[in-house]
Amino acid sequence: MQRAASERTAWVRGAGPTGSLAALALAEAGWRVHLLDPQTPEQLLQRRRAYALTHSTQELLIQLKLWRHLSSCCHPFRRLELHDRGSKASTLFSAPEAVGWIADHRPLQQHLLEACHQHKAVAMHLGTSSSPSPSPDDLQVIAEGANSSSRDALGIRFRGFRYRQSCLTVQVKLTTTSSSSDDTAWELFRPEGPLAVLPFGAGVAQVVWSAPEQRCQQRCELHPEAFLAALNQALPPAAQAEALLDQPAWFPVEWRLARRLGRGTTLLCGETAHRCHPVGGQGLNLCWRDVATLAALAQQPELGARQLVQRYGRRRWLDLIAVMIATDGLIRLFSNGHRLLLPIRRFGIALLDGIPALRRLSLNLATYGPVGMLLTGAWQRPNNQPP
Repeated sequence: MQRAASERTAWVRGAGPTGSLAALALAEAGWRVHLLDPQTPEQLLQRRRAYALTHSTQELLIQLKLWRHLSSCCHPFRRLELHDRGSKASTLFSAPEAVGWIADHRPLQQHLLEACHQHKAVAMHLGTSSSPSPSPDDLQVIAEGANSSSRDALGIRFRGFRYRQSCLTVQVKLTTTSSSSDDTAWELFRPEGPLAVLPFGAGVAQVVWSAPEQRCQQRCELHPEAFLAALNQALPPAAQAEALLDQPAWFPVEWRLARRLGRGTTLLCGETAHRCHPVGGQGLNLCWRDVATLAALAQQPELGARQLVQRYGRRRWLDLIAVMIATDGLIRLFSNGHRLLLPIRRFGIALLDGIPALRRLSLNLATYGPVGMLLTGAWQRPNNQPP
């Protein structure tokens, strides 16, 4: 017999940004939620990462009544400069409110954990491997990340490949030449890989620098002055780095996709189900679109856990595949030095630069994904106009 909606229980494994948000989404939909992670809250805060958040993410956070609290740690950028160093082509995306927002991991994660702690429907089991056991009919959400042991225990394969590129990340103090630099993000396509500059405000920015793995390792070992010199050669002239604010670190970049998004009463969410290149800032936004789908299904009281898992998988596949193919295609096109590709890249960016409607369309594609753009009607409205 299916239990009443008021008795529905969910177990979320993994309390990172995606797992914490999934727990809050389920709790807001009336579920009793257990949030589990062997890491302590302080360990969960240690990840060194910055996230570019899109308007689709903002809409989800508004829906979950979280944006008012989280907006304090999300810095808006109103300009996005895109440069292709190979073809020497460039274009500018802009929006009066924001093209997007930049959030540092630590304050974002802290706000999410505090919201979970304060929600009466969420029971937190952090820093321990022992916890109550779920009932057979309970929903289980696996959000443990790419190295999920729970996914492996389900026998779900996580296939893909590792890019020859890795990503180096570092927080820097910028010497900028423009008064709007705190409102400007940069995406530079370079032969060795893309480089992104993500502004936090007050002249501080996170740099995400893609390059072959060995080169990333060597750069991390450089003396700070030598590192800054190498970085400034890669940065745009309008945003040069004058000081390092933390130690450079690198991580491998992969393209991986689970063979299925759920089994029985268990579903995979976020990087447990997919990993893509961070170009275009798709990573966390794609994970949180998983949460948006989960939130919508969780509000349907007639769905048991098995039916919810089945519908979740059907709804997420097309968006995931489209975005992952698109990000991989961007890397293969713009990190390729083949001379025949340069005119194609130059022509494509010239079209973007010359046709405002095409820039709006491409921004909405990056914001909502192709499926979400069609479902929400975002293809026919300005970037900052709500649905």
